Amino acid sequence: MSFLANTPVEKTTGPYARRWWALLVLCLSLLITVMANTSLIVAAPDMTTDLGLSSSDLQWVVDSYTVPYAALMLVLGAIGDKYSRRGALVLGLLIFAAGSVMGSMVDETSLVIAARAIMGVGAAVVMPATLSLVVATFPRSERAKAITAWAATSGVAVAVGPLVSGWLLEDHAWGSTFLINVPIAVLAVFGALALVPPSKAEGMGRIDYVGGLLSIVTVGSLIYAAIEGPHAGWGAGPVTAAVVAGVGLVAFVAWELRRPHPMLDVRRFALRPFTGSMLAVMFFFFGMFAVIYYATQFLQFVLGYGALDTGVRLLPLGGAVFLGSAVTGVLAPKLGVRVMAVTGMAVGTAGMFLLTQIDKGSTYGDFLAPLMMLGLALGLAISPATDTIMGSFPESELGVGGGVNDTALELGGALGIAVLGSLLGTAYRDELTDLVGNRLPAEAMETAKDSVGAGLAVAERVAQDPSAGPQQAQAAVDAVHQAFAHGVAQTSLIGGIIMAAGTLIVLAVLPGRRGFARKSAEPGAGTAASEAATVREHTGSTR
Repeated sequence: MSFLANTPVEKTTGPYARRWWALLVLCLSLLITVMANTSLIVAAPDMTTDLGLSSSDLQWVVDSYTVPYAALMLVLGAIGDKYSRRGALVLGLLIFAAGSVMGSMVDETSLVIAARAIMGVGAAVVMPATLSLVVATFPRSERAKAITAWAATSGVAVAVGPLVSGWLLEDHAWGSTFLINVPIAVLAVFGALALVPPSKAEGMGRIDYVGGLLSIVTVGSLIYAAIEGPHAGWGAGPVTAAVVAGVGLVAFVAWELRRPHPMLDVRRFALRPFTGSMLAVMFFFFGMFAVIYYATQFLQFVLGYGALDTGVRLLPLGGAVFLGSAVTGVLAPKLGVRVMAVTGMAVGTAGMFLLTQIDKGSTYGDFLAPLMMLGLALGLAISPATDTIMGSFPESELGVGGGVNDTALELGGALGIAVLGSLLGTAYRDELTDLVGNRLPAEAMETAKDSVGAGLAVAERVAQDPSAGPQQAQAAVDAVHQAFAHGVAQTSLIGGIIMAAGTLIVLAVLPGRRGFARKSAEPGAGTAASEAATVREHTGSTR
């Protein structure tokens, strides 16, 4: 038997024999691209201290990965469709590994940001390739199970990233959290060549590069505005980016409607299953990424857990994802995507509302139930929604479908961290000002208001000041803890309201199982009806 998997999946006469091994490789590839974001949250305190990062610097160390990641996925998914999905996967993994090596070796903020951006480009190639290869490799009868495993992997990575990062930080510098990606990426490359069959779209026309460029400008500008506006203020840069995003969206839609072979057929958004599933993915990751962002800070800065202890305490979230995935694998074929997606979003929303009870005296136990509810919700909702999105695309556009799904995921996560992270910062600053007043020097107070980590550093300096004393230092620590807990509670309230609104929107947009049937029965329904039929067949959501 040849080491390489040489037979294109399109030319196999039956189901690919090693498809479940191939799925393992694809899930491993997905794992490291998601972990690259969540592991950095735990490593952030060490990086901040070592590199002297400001709050703005840290924001861009995190988001320099997100911007190219989200902006490029649609275009790179289409390129993978045309030339080679497996080739795109391998190339993306190599780019990701190169960025990881660079990130582990540099010691300047600008170079760390550059390394993260390179990793983001690699992830933008990898993530849509993994999903398109899952759909291309598995027969329709097994795709739902395979996509459930894929979606569960993305959820588990949210919890595993901090654990791995925390374990490494026990004995190594923060650069090790970059370097750990390299052997995993190399293993995935060899696994892809040996186990993942080649695949590309048959009869695909020319790539719509103009539409692709417009999508990059639109998504990139939108994410930049969403990140920089709430954090640094709505000055000329963020406002200009928001305007460019709006103009780019209009131009993209107008261009795509005129093209015989568009990058993304925007008429697809008239399909309620497709649009409802997109909204479900986006709203859910809006809440999930934000909660992970501030829960890890609370565990580390307020409760005093180390990096490894924090990672261990996030593991129940991963276990809940597996439980939710097992449940949805059984119930989704019987109940349909609407019931599963809305139920999952409702459970996640309830979990976020529970976090409104957080205060200075809260313990890890107060976070356990919300985290498990979010994990269960992800397992319930995301795989049926992803299955529906991918079922809306023909075999020749699976990479584009993967790019669309992953853009919704990453856009939701980026907006969640940007919007709710900004609200958290504002609530923290206002509460700290009310608690401390003028009892700190103006310069120290401005530093303390920057972040919870900066506030605790100021309290430590107060403790070392002979004129202050331990009581004043402890008062400063208590004020920082109380202000951050207040920020978490207030932010969770706003986030819960947004998630609740999103749940109602998804409930209204997604049709029930009878709605699918009525749509296909309408005379003259045309393309929408035929694509809805594809979704029905793919998800098993008809009677």
